[in-house]
Amino acid sequence: MSDAALKAMEASMPFAKAIGLTLTRADKEAVIGQVTVGPEHCTAGGIAHGGFLMTLADCVGAIGAFLSLPAESKMTTTTESKTNLISGAPVGTVLRATAAPVSVGRRLQVWQTRIETEAGKLVALTTQSQMNL
Repeated sequence: MSDAALKAMEASMPFAKAIGLTLTRADKEAVIGQVTVGPEHCTAGGIAHGGFLMTLADCVGAIGAFLSLPAESKMTTTTESKTNLISGAPVGTVLRATAAPVSVGRRLQVWQTRIETEAGKLVALTTQSQMNL
């Protein structure tokens, strides 16, 4: 996907823009985005809030599901999401979220997202189900 197409995809999801998500790849095989943890994303002690990490994962997984919709579907919606919070990410940490399909069906998709630091340390792991509408 071209840089212009990635920017358009980011702009189509205002909540992703609100958390500072920048896409570096988006196709049916993977969606990769990054964000820098800011003070507004944190809980006490300057550590990334779990809700922020869940939002990040949901955004990249939903983009992947949208790009993988079958021809008869127009949109997708998250129906279930499970996140394991593995380690902390302090303010200033650059996070990379990589979503990949686990299963893509006619009615339902399952995507898994790994959120890691630039050094590759796992911060969170999310599995989400997306209904094709």
